[in-house]
Amino acid sequence: QVQLVESGGGLVQAGGSLRLSCAASRSIFSINFMGWYRQAPGKQRELVARIHTLGRTNYADSVKGRFTISRDNPKNTVYLQMNSLKPEDTAVYYCNADYNGRIDWGQGTQVTVSS
Repeated sequence: QVQLVESGGGLVQAGGSLRLSCAASRSIFSINFMGWYRQAPGKQRELVARIHTLGRTNYADSVKGRFTISRDNPKNTVYLQMNSLKPEDTAVYYCNADYNGRIDWGQGTQVTVSS
């Protein structure tokens, strides 16, 4: 099992930026996919972005061109750089680790974008 701790959330005005961090309790080098998901009130949790250990990335259409996921394997950390934020990006953002048939989740960090 890997423990994940997200940080970097907060309140920002529309058009602003935030960078989320996800710190893992152990090496993430062997973890196939690290991802960011989000859940808005009354909605299902959805994929925002994920990154393979070799660097291949996938993004939700709604965030393409605005968000960038990256991973720093030596620091056991995954980042989500969020630019040009919109009110519809408001949600709890969760980090996850997908490896060997197992998925672990962090506790989430709140992102609120005001109009």
